[in-house]
Amino acid sequence: MNDRYQRGRAVMDEVYGPGFSAALDGQSGPFLKETVEHLFGEVWNRPDLSTRDRRLLVLGATAAFGRADLVQVQARGALASGDCTPDELHESVLQLAFYVGWGNATSVHEGIARAVAETTTAAEPNQD
Repeated sequence: MNDRYQRGRAVMDEVYGPGFSAALDGQSGPFLKETVEHLFGEVWNRPDLSTRDRRLLVLGATAAFGRADLVQVQARGALASGDCTPDELHESVLQLAFYVGWGNATSVHEGIARAVAETTTAAEPNQD
């Protein structure tokens, strides 16, 4: 692994939570290489926007596609990193609804609700 790839994986873990990049172990290919090295190692790592700012932009763009699964990944990362609270994420659904359409916002809500539920369940102490 070169320095750009290592830096990209570190940024992925910052964006999506510790250990996220471990899912890449054993995988290869030009698309993955560019995603890690360029998108995360360079673009997400630029100084003029915070990770939170970049995440909100990605949430907006993803909302336009109506992809609950991709929104869930971003929302999970936002919660894990402390970039957003559950209330901020839920409020973002209403804001986005007027810009990406109510149907797409329904998918955004679904992805955020799943991420918040996962986070809440993971944070609850074991009662056993």
